[in-house]
Amino acid sequence: MQTAADAGDAAARLAAVPAGHRVALVDPRFVGHVHALRLGLTDPRFPAAAVPGALTAQPEARGALIRALRRATAAVGAGAPVAGPDADAAPEDRTVPGRIAVALEAEGTAVKRPELGSLTAAVPTDAGARAAAESARDEVDDEAVRLRSAVKAHDGFFTTYGISPYSRYIARWCARRGLTPNQVTTASLITALIAAGAAATGTRGGYVAAGILLLVSFVLDCTDGQLARYSLQYSTMGAWLDATFDRAKEYAYYAGLAIGAVRGGDDVWTLALGAMVLQACRHVVDFSFNEANHDAVANTSPTAALSDKLDSVGWTVWARRMIVLPIGERWAMIAVLTALTTPRVVFYALLVGCSLAACYTTAGRLLRSLTRKARRTDRAARALADLADSGPLAQGVAALAPGLRGGFTAPLVALLGTLVMIGAALFLPYGSWLTVAAAAVYALLSGLAVARPLKGALDWLVPPFFRAGEYVTILVLAARSDVPHAVPAAFGLVSAVAYHHYDTVYRIRGGTGAPPQWLVRTIGGHEGRTALVAVLAAVLTHTSGFTTALTALAAAVALVVLVESIRFWVSSSAPAVHDEGELA
Repeated sequence: MQTAADAGDAAARLAAVPAGHRVALVDPRFVGHVHALRLGLTDPRFPAAAVPGALTAQPEARGALIRALRRATAAVGAGAPVAGPDADAAPEDRTVPGRIAVALEAEGTAVKRPELGSLTAAVPTDAGARAAAESARDEVDDEAVRLRSAVKAHDGFFTTYGISPYSRYIARWCARRGLTPNQVTTASLITALIAAGAAATGTRGGYVAAGILLLVSFVLDCTDGQLARYSLQYSTMGAWLDATFDRAKEYAYYAGLAIGAVRGGDDVWTLALGAMVLQACRHVVDFSFNEANHDAVANTSPTAALSDKLDSVGWTVWARRMIVLPIGERWAMIAVLTALTTPRVVFYALLVGCSLAACYTTAGRLLRSLTRKARRTDRAARALADLADSGPLAQGVAALAPGLRGGFTAPLVALLGTLVMIGAALFLPYGSWLTVAAAAVYALLSGLAVARPLKGALDWLVPPFFRAGEYVTILVLAARSDVPHAVPAAFGLVSAVAYHHYDTVYRIRGGTGAPPQWLVRTIGGHEGRTALVAVLAAVLTHTSGFTTALTALAAAVALVVLVESIRFWVSSSAPAVHDEGELA
């Protein structure tokens, strides 16, 4: 810590700090809570941030900070204070850090101003003001506020009342012992994998242990985010791990249950894959709808207004959050049913519960879309096109075919292609080349659906239809093959492809765009993979080669996707944001 005589001296001292270091400017008269300073000066997600009396800049914003300080020196003269009376400025902007923050914003550098709530941050100018600030500071328990703010604001009922009341203290315990959120996230993954292994034993004791361990894994899953918020340890790697490990844990547990059931004489692999497909399709509905309306213009809807009105009634908030079967409620249900019943009952409950939740959320989104007067932006259309995951076949059709006009044409064409593909897989003789012909029709209609920018009111349905078309086709063909281990191989293939789709979502959320086109082309796009599985079913009808081919395809997709994903998320171009996650 160094004390500067004026803005010029501060600029010189800041310029002397080695490149790559964060710097901060704090008014020596500052009075407030330590956590207020922590929020303003240590959050790594923003290039610049400020609270009353304090300003920080990451390396990328340091140049702008020093330029602003030097301009201030030139304006008032060396040795003169920058702060002074200004009737038009807010109190916090009359200090040196406050004025420099305003100057940074005027230059185009965004300055994050965190919400402090009951925390105190002030720069008193006389003894009376200082006494008042100190009194306000002493009346509020800094640590209690820090613990409360560690808990995510909008969580499910089970998480809010069954986990967070004590997991926040676990987070504090971890922080005081130097543990990082990434270490807790990894511990959660390992615990879930051990739970899956326990379930795979197929014994009652194994199922009981699996249920308990799954709940422990979820406690740790809540703790890692609370630790990140408590200690402000946000990181790119943490965002990636948190976003992907939840899916890995859940799907690994499904596989463990399926293995355990087979050991007990009950093959439930088809149910396990069905539960995974349903859950993935639910998520893509959420992701597509949110991206379509991320920056919509004139975003109004009577349905949304009704939803906001219902949110003002306390019990309806919790009821609506529980209806969608978010991750807390879902994992609690899985854990209890695993311990007390059988894997088949667990998967039946998942399929029924997630189906009802999907109907509820999708109906609400449809009503909002049909009653909303909004213009979708180019960014939203690009995001939906990326989520569609169109490969070379669909892209070729889209490049050659004229775009079909009509506000609802794109989702209707996508739905038609999906129904043709799934219908052929379900009802045509297994291994029929007519199924391959249906895959060709699916690729053609997929290209037509994305030939025009996806800016229609219901165009957010296009990616979910494509996910259903691909995932359900793989499930049906594997289940109908009557080949040993074909469904477990299909489970692996869908897992690998779903990882690619989740990776696409989180890249878009981070503002870095979708994975590179070479990756999408290499793994074929949704229509290419669907057509390939249809061809494999026709060529390798009722032979073990079908299982081998599905396994090889799953391994190839997983290898390419994981290598590129890891390369991106550890690179400097990865988005430095912390994802709070979805309720579901």
